[in-house]
Amino acid sequence: MIRVSTLRPVLLATFALVVMLSSNTANARQDVLTPEIAVSLKRVTQSAADPTGRYVAYVLSVPRVADDEPGGSYSQIWVSSINGGETRRFTPEKVNSTSPQWSPDGKTIAFLSTRKDQNEHRQIYLLPVNGGEARMLTEHETAVSSFQWSPDGQSIAYASQEAKADDQKDAEKEGRDWVITDQEQRYQRLWVIDVETGEGHVVYDDNLSASGYVWSPDSRTLVFQAAETTSIDDGMLYQRIYTVKATGGEPGVLCSSQGKLGSMAVSPDGNMLAFQGATSLNDPLAHSLFVVPMDGSEPRNLTGDMEASVAQVAWTDPDTIVMLTQEGTKTTLSRVNANSGRRSSIATGNMVIRHFDLVRDSDQIVAIVSSGHHASEIYIGDFSSRFKRLTNHNPILDTLRLARQETIEWTGAEGWTIQGVLTWPLDYVSGTRYPLVVNPHGGPEGVSQESFNVLPQLLAANGYVVLQPNYRGSGGRGVAFSKGDHNDLGGTEFQDILSGIDELVNRGIADADRVGMGGWSYGGFLSAFAATHYSHRFTAAVMGAGISNWISFAGTTDIPHEMQIVHWNQWWQDDPNIQWMRSPLSAIANANTPTLILHGAEDVRVHPEQGMQMYQALKHRGIDTELVMYPRAPHGPSERAHRLDIYQRHLEWFDRYLKGVQ
Repeated sequence: MIRVSTLRPVLLATFALVVMLSSNTANARQDVLTPEIAVSLKRVTQSAADPTGRYVAYVLSVPRVADDEPGGSYSQIWVSSINGGETRRFTPEKVNSTSPQWSPDGKTIAFLSTRKDQNEHRQIYLLPVNGGEARMLTEHETAVSSFQWSPDGQSIAYASQEAKADDQKDAEKEGRDWVITDQEQRYQRLWVIDVETGEGHVVYDDNLSASGYVWSPDSRTLVFQAAETTSIDDGMLYQRIYTVKATGGEPGVLCSSQGKLGSMAVSPDGNMLAFQGATSLNDPLAHSLFVVPMDGSEPRNLTGDMEASVAQVAWTDPDTIVMLTQEGTKTTLSRVNANSGRRSSIATGNMVIRHFDLVRDSDQIVAIVSSGHHASEIYIGDFSSRFKRLTNHNPILDTLRLARQETIEWTGAEGWTIQGVLTWPLDYVSGTRYPLVVNPHGGPEGVSQESFNVLPQLLAANGYVVLQPNYRGSGGRGVAFSKGDHNDLGGTEFQDILSGIDELVNRGIADADRVGMGGWSYGGFLSAFAATHYSHRFTAAVMGAGISNWISFAGTTDIPHEMQIVHWNQWWQDDPNIQWMRSPLSAIANANTPTLILHGAEDVRVHPEQGMQMYQALKHRGIDTELVMYPRAPHGPSERAHRLDIYQRHLEWFDRYLKGVQ
C-alpha cells in the first residue's frame, strides 16, 4: 500500500556473526553511527577567504532539531581565524544566510538572506566585520539568486529573475492563474548596484537568462553564461558565454562552446578567460579546462584526454591556473600553465576537496574538505601541499567507531578497469561472508569518492559490506569514460556493477545469496533494473526517486534534452525499442525481488509517477513492495524527519530480506 512517511521508532535487529555473537544492535550501542546522529551532522557548504589573509567566512549547514517546524537545514555564516584562533557564528541561528563574500578591503562581508520582517524575498546584506548590524543593500522585487563583488569594491553585480507583469498578478488574484507551457518566460537578468548609494541598474535588456558570471579585473566588464530561454534543459545544454559592459549595453558572444559549462575566471591581467566546458553537446560533464582570449577567438582545450574531471578553476597569475579535479575516487589540486597546459600537483591524498579559495597575494589556500571519517570542514593549506584542518563541527564523530573504506579495482565489461569505494563491515571478521549492499551514485555522471558517506557507514555499522561502484558513465575518469554508457544505459555499465559484485564474492567477502542494491535518482534506476532484469542476482532493492520507464520519463522530466541527447544520443521516438527494453518495467515478468520505493512528492526531475508505475507492477505480481511518498520533498528530500525515515527504512528493508529479521 502507499504510505506517507511518519517519524517512527528505529526497529533494528540483533545481528549475530557466524563466529562472533553479539547481543546488542548497532543502534543500541553508543559508539557507532546511528540514523539519529546521521541526520544531526553539520557540514560546511561554502567558503570565502578574506583578501587580507586573516580570516575565512563559511556557510555551515545545521540540521533542524526534532521539534522544529518541517524544513531543510539552516544555513549560518561563520568566521574563523585562518591561524586557528577564534571561530564564531556571524548570523542568527534560524535565519538562512548564504554565499558570503568579502569586500576587496576585507572590512565587510556581503551575503544573501531572507529576513521576512524586511523583505519577503532573498536580498543582499552587508555586515561590518568589526561589529554592527547587517544592513539590507538590495530591495529587489524578486529574490536575488547570486552576486559578485566588483574588484574595485564599489559595485556588486547580482542575478535576479524578472518580476511578474502587473496583468499576470491581476490574473492570479482573479483565479486566472493557469500556466501555458513555454509561453511565460521570466528571464534571470544581471543587475549592478552601487554599494554606497544603493542605486542600481539592469545590465542588459536582451532575452537571455543568466547563470554564472565574473568581473574583469578592471571592474568594467562582466563575463556571463546565459541561455536564450528559461528552461532547465536549455540552461544545462545551450548556454553561451557573453561579455557586457557593467554600465549596461548589448551583450556580445565571447566564443563558441558546446554543451555544458562550469566555473570560469578572468586572468589577473584581464587578457584571458579560463572556463570549464564540454567537448561536445553530448558530453555528460563540463569537465575539460578551456582558455580563450578576452577579445574573442576559438577556445583551447588544455586538458585534452586527461582521465579526470575538472571541478573548479582560478588564476594565481597571468600564466597560471589553479585547477581542482576529480580523479577516480579522489581529488587533486593542480597548477596549470595557461600556455602549454602542463600541470603540477599541489594537493592529493586521502582528503576529498569540494571547493577551494586562493588568498590574494599569498600562497595560502582555503579548502572545504571531507574525508572518510568526517563531513565537510574547513582546511588551510599552501602550494607546498601542507594542509591542516581548521574546523570541527561534529565532535561526536571523534567518539564513534567508523568503518574502514578504500578504493578497489576490478575488470568490468569489455576489459575496462572499474573502480569503486568499498566500505567494510565495522566489526569485520576475516573469513566471514557478509551481506552486500551495492550503493550506486546518480547521474549517471556522478562519482563516488573516499569522502564521508552516511548511508554506507550506517550499513557498515549494522554488519553489511557496501560497494559504491564508479561504473562507466561516471565522472572522474575523463571524457571517453563518461561517454562509455551512451545509448547503452543499463547495458555494459550494469555489467561493470555485476563484475564488482563477483569480485567481492570471489574474494570471500560477500555472500552471493544475500545481495541488495539501493540508490537514489539514476542509482534508483539501477536498483529498479536490478530488481527486474537481474532479479535472480538480487535479494532486495531500494529504489530512491528512480526511473522505471524511460519513455514516460522523457515526457515528464524537466530535463528531456539532457537525458535523451546527452545519454541516449537520440530521442526515444527514434528507436523506442532500446529505451523500453532498458526500462525496469520491461522485465517485470522476471521480477521476484522485494523492492522498497521512496520518492519525493514534489519531484520534477524524476516525476513520482515513475515510482507509482513500479509499485503497481510489483504489487500486481504479488512481490513484496512498499511505496513511500514524502510530502513537500523535491528530487532530494531535505527535511529532518524525511531523511531519518529514509535511513531507517533502508536498514529495516535490508535487515528483513538480507538477514531475515522480521
